[in-house]
Amino acid sequence: MRSNKLSRIGGFVFSAAGVLGFALLPSAAFANNPEARFEAMDTNGDGKISPDEHDAAAARMFEKMDTNADGKVTAAEMTAAFQNMTGKKAEKGELTAVEKIRVIDTNGDGVLTADEHAAGAKSMFNKMDADQDGYLTKAELKAGHQKFLHKTASASDTTSRAAQRPAD
Repeated sequence: MRSNKLSRIGGFVFSAAGVLGFALLPSAAFANNPEARFEAMDTNGDGKISPDEHDAAAARMFEKMDTNADGKVTAAEMTAAFQNMTGKKAEKGELTAVEKIRVIDTNGDGVLTADEHAAGAKSMFNKMDADQDGYLTKAELKAGHQKFLHKTASASDTTSRAAQRPAD
């Protein structure tokens, strides 16, 4: 069950990361601009995102969401961060904060730790790296965003199964 769960982690991480724009620039335009998100993550300007750049961006995102600095992100914190970055609530068909947390929450307590979030980010990076060269291109990032931001029949099934699983 654990490996199956890890294979689904990417949906949460990428959808949250894509929408929040890794919390680097506080504007709705940035949050809705894949080009700007990519450029912000590509800190060395080489036109690709390395695992280290991706990990750092995910860590910044977690820090931004953890508004009370307790080392955990609740659904309420995640929802507030989304609204702060985009200026709107999640749209119909997008995963809710509770659904995103449920997919990546390895101990089933309903909140995310930095370790859970980081593990999800690593898994997502590997899933998005379509050519397995160890880097993400703009095209790979965009394709991953399109695949994981919205609910699909399989993602809905995954979320339902995750909700029914026994606590670890």
